[in-house]
This record gives sequence, structure tokens and C-alpha cells, in this order.
Amino acid sequence: MTLAYIPSPSTGVIHLGPIPLRGYAFCIIIGVFVAVWLGNKRWIARGGQPGTVADIAVWAVPFGLVGGRLYHVITDYQLYFGEGRDWVDAFKIWEGGLGIWGAIALGAVGAWIGCRLRGIPLPAWADALAPGIAIAQACGRWGNWFNQELYGRPTDLPWALKISEGPNRVAGLYHPTFLYESLWCLGVAALVIWADRRFKLGHGRAFALYVAAYCSGRVWIEYMRVDEAHHILGLRLNVWTAIVVFILAVVYFVLSAKLRPGRESVVEPVASGGSGDAEAAGAAKAAGAAEAREAREGAGAAESVEEAAPADGAKATEAEPKPVGLTKSAPEADKS
Repeated sequence: MTLAYIPSPSTGVIHLGPIPLRGYAFCIIIGVFVAVWLGNKRWIARGGQPGTVADIAVWAVPFGLVGGRLYHVITDYQLYFGEGRDWVDAFKIWEGGLGIWGAIALGAVGAWIGCRLRGIPLPAWADALAPGIAIAQACGRWGNWFNQELYGRPTDLPWALKISEGPNRVAGLYHPTFLYESLWCLGVAALVIWADRRFKLGHGRAFALYVAAYCSGRVWIEYMRVDEAHHILGLRLNVWTAIVVFILAVVYFVLSAKLRPGRESVVEPVASGGSGDAEAAGAAKAAGAAEAREAREGAGAAESVEEAAPADGAKATEAEPKPVGLTKSAPEADKS
């Protein structure tokens, strides 16, 4: 007899009159706000302008949601296009089903567009967002708890998750893989923040560290899950995806450290804050250059005068004419 377990909510939807509040969507929204808030603080600390992270997130978040849904629908197409399935369900994102791999990939495309419009480097923006994205994943995983999905194998551990009878699930106690991944993501966020402060990671390396650390945990968490999935050589598709992405992240981290060591000195140009700021900065730079040039020219002129003074004095002494009266000889002077 199990004395302790984690209960699942009886429903994932709360209705406020005609308005449904879905736990899955609520968890994703909280995660997005936390990621933008933390990313903004880190971006300002790196020398960026307030509000830039939110402006780029306007591009990244929608692209990420579409990418996450596309990855899920493509890799689990049998859930929507199989016999007896309704393809319209593929658009019901509130019922769950977002692939982090597609969300990051297509979200990066949206972020790239936003960064291009603001004239800032995408790797620097990604570094600022990295721990926030991990925390957003930690929040989003609780949406699986509301939907009673993506749990692991049966277990009798005290922290087992109790699942009720429902479509495509059997009542029982299972490993709460959603909780394992949520805690792992919080640990990844802490790791990235620590490493970034300790080693001054730049040029996308903080983001690469986040990707590698997340993938290393996703492998064993994915291996525990019992939901339907495609297998390749005996391993779930997401396990292979995590392995490949992990290798790519490590390779990028190593090569970036060799080719572009250190951190960006400037992450956002002043011009993005307004034309007045750009003009002021340009005027100040020009004035400083003019002052430096005048100082160099003045110093050079002074040195020339000092070097030329002794020679000119000597020539003046040698060429100085004698008085006319003194040019006569002594006898001529007596005769006069």
C-alpha cells in the first residue's frame, strides 16, 4: 500500500464564466514572462538597452510556439492523421504537445529577425536569455502535470505521480518525469548563471552550455517515459535528437572559445536607443579626436621652435652687420 504520492489535478481547465483558463497555457505564459524578465536584467548587465529583450521576444516567442507545435505534430503524426483521428486536433495546442527542439530551432529564426532589426548580435542575445529559457521550460513542464501526460514507468516511490483513468492512459502510480525535468532545468539555469559569472562566457557559449546541459538530462528522462513514440535502433527519437544536439552544442562551445575568446565588449550599438544618442556620441567622438589632433600639432610645433632656436641665434650673430663708422680704418679716421 502506497502511503505517499503526488496527486494529479482532476481537471486542467478552470472556467471563469465563459472564459476557460487552461493550466497548460498558464504554465507556458508564466515561463515566457520569467524568461523575458531575467533576460532583460542580464542584457542590461552586459551593456544592452532596457526593453531590447522584450522587443526581440515579440518575434521569438510566436516563432517558437509554431516550431514547437510543428515538431510535435510531425514526430507524432499518428496522433492526428492516423485512422480514426481528426487532423483538426493538430491545431489544439492547449491540449498539450510542444517539442522543445522545434521551439528552440524556429524560435531562433524569429530571434534572428528581431536582432537584425535592432542591429545586435544574435549570440549575445541568446547568452542573456539562456538561463531564462531553462526556467521557462521548468515552468512549462508543469503543464504536463495539469494534462496528466508524459509520465514515466510505474513506481511505488513516495514521490510517485498518481494518474487517473482517461483517454490513452491507465490509472496507476508512475515516475513524475515532468517533475524530474522541471528540477533538472532549474539546475541547468543555475549552472549557466554560475559559469557565465565565473568564466565570462560570450559569443553564444552560455547558450551552448545551456543546450548541452539540458540535453544531457533529457536523455535519461526521455528514457524513462512510457508514452507512445517512434524508435530508432531501440531508442526513442527524442533520445537520438538529444544526443545529436548535445554533440553540436559541445563542438560549438569548443570552437567558439578558440576562435572568439572572451566576451563581447559591445552588445548593442548606441544608435538603437535613438538618433539623438547616436549624434551626441558621434559629436563627442569627433570633438575628442579634434582636441587630440590639436594637442599633437601644438606639441610638435613647440618642439620645432625649441630645436630651431639655437641655430637661428648663431646665424643671426654671424650675420649681424657692423656699424658704418666702425668700418673705417684708423688712419682715415685721423684725417677727418
